[in-house]
Amino acid sequence: QVQLVESGGGLVQAGSSLRLSCAASGRTFGNFAMGWFRQAPGNERELVAAISWSGGNTYYTNSLKGRFTISRDNAKNTVYLQMNSLKPEVTAVYFCAADRGPLCDLPTIFGSAYDSWGKGTQVTVSS
Repeated sequence: QVQLVESGGGLVQAGSSLRLSCAASGRTFGNFAMGWFRQAPGNERELVAAISWSGGNTYYTNSLKGRFTISRDNAKNTVYLQMNSLKPEVTAVYFCAADRGPLCDLPTIFGSAYDSWGKGTQVTVSS
């Protein structure tokens, strides 16, 4: 199982930006589809953004399109989530996850397909 470690979360003011990073162990990172999820108190975990193994295809939840950008650097075994124009409603714990068995170079949009998870990083946006 791949080990995933998130970083980059914190407490920021509305309108600020953050970049989350997720470092993965192992030598087969380039074969994985990756995703960022979030979970706010009292809510279910939801997919925020996903990226295919090559990085050439991405998916975003509608409410965050244009403000969040997912990217990856396969040479560094790292996936990123750039978050701009932050609003208090995005406050949550953010998790990265890996789908180690994608069938094609497309983002994985079903949470059940992800089989490795990080422990999460807290993002808090104050108004």
